Amino acid sequence: MEQFDYVVLGASHAGLEALRAIRAHDADGSIAVLDREARLPVSPTVLPYVVSGKCAEDRIALRERSWFDAQRVDYRQQAAAAALDTANGRLRLADGREIGYGKLLLATGAAPALPPIEGLSDVRYHVLRTLADALALRDAANEVASVAGRSAGRAAVLGAGLVGMHAAENLVRAGARVTIVEMRGQVLPGYFDATAAARIEAVFRDKGVEVLTGRRVKQVARRGEGCSVLLDGGEAREAELLLVAAGVRPEVSYLAGSGVAVERGIVVDEFMRTAAANVWAAGDVVQTPSFFGDGTPAGGILPDAVEQGRTAGMSMAGDPALRPYPGGVSLNTYGFFGHRALSVGRDAPAAAGPDWEVLVRGGEGGDAYLKLVLRDGRLQGIFGVDVLFDPGIMWELILRRVEIGTRCDALLENPQDAARALMSGLWR
Repeated sequence: MEQFDYVVLGASHAGLEALRAIRAHDADGSIAVLDREARLPVSPTVLPYVVSGKCAEDRIALRERSWFDAQRVDYRQQAAAAALDTANGRLRLADGREIGYGKLLLATGAAPALPPIEGLSDVRYHVLRTLADALALRDAANEVASVAGRSAGRAAVLGAGLVGMHAAENLVRAGARVTIVEMRGQVLPGYFDATAAARIEAVFRDKGVEVLTGRRVKQVARRGEGCSVLLDGGEAREAELLLVAAGVRPEVSYLAGSGVAVERGIVVDEFMRTAAANVWAAGDVVQTPSFFGDGTPAGGILPDAVEQGRTAGMSMAGDPALRPYPGGVSLNTYGFFGHRALSVGRDAPAAAGPDWEVLVRGGEGGDAYLKLVLRDGRLQGIFGVDVLFDPGIMWELILRRVEIGTRCDALLENPQDAARALMSGLWR
């Protein structure tokens, strides 16, 4: 059995950042990176652009193999985990091999969640989480486009999150008639506030997309080369292409009996340590608290995955510069049909008290929309459509709990320059 000082299971953003942090403090420890994919690691965020053809699949790798070689890392592909023996520090792979570890990082990410819809397993449907998924969806979209050239190619998208909305736009551009079905009351729930979501939805409707919010799919059934989607109101939609974009679930199937605690994800402390000795976890596979301490688990986003990976790697290597992970703050950037929407942080609760303040510029019918949410004079969230600001700087203002004070009006009027001025004073 092979033995390594460090084993990193997963090679996306969290795993790669952890690897970088380990090597920064421990130049000599042996490291294995185990990637379940057969291709070089890619970011899930780029996959919609592979579907659209904007990004070539051979130019999207997060790291080339030469980078792993330069880090003196044993990088292995098609190395999926099957079981974890934390008592003896062993990881069993799907091919039966075992690898011993001194310290282990679980960064296995998430897999598409499939809703319990009658008949779904009997029809051809697509998901979008891996490069293979993206290539299959791209080919299917091209098929629908060829149908659209003769008649009216139809596509149904179940879920109006970022994946579903990106895919819907690509399908529209390919010439398909698209229906989006979302069980919650707005598109992009959890990403944007209601007003921003309504503006985004209006753009999609103007492009001919049928958007059905607050609706559920009861059943799908095969119809020739496509399927029929039966809605909760009794009506149906026919489609040659069906995309299920109903969210994700953490990839934890290999952890049964391991002693690693799992709730809605792997439970970790502020240093990304699990309940099992010498085992850490980071990225979409974990359950972490919100930065705001409101009991809401943080969603899986790229900046958080990087921060969690860095924290885990520094902790594993014993880096004295280690600081606790502060909790998740959402950050989303979304381009659609030539428009841009941004959101950072949280919205005000329905029962917000006098310590909360909400400032809005624009809205329905306006050229641009911006919303600031503050509590006790500190930024809690910012949402905008077609307004220019740097989401990374807003993220820092929230994390640092910067007192906005009398600069609220300036931030509302010109968020880009006002936020930069605030941060420049902190960085000096």
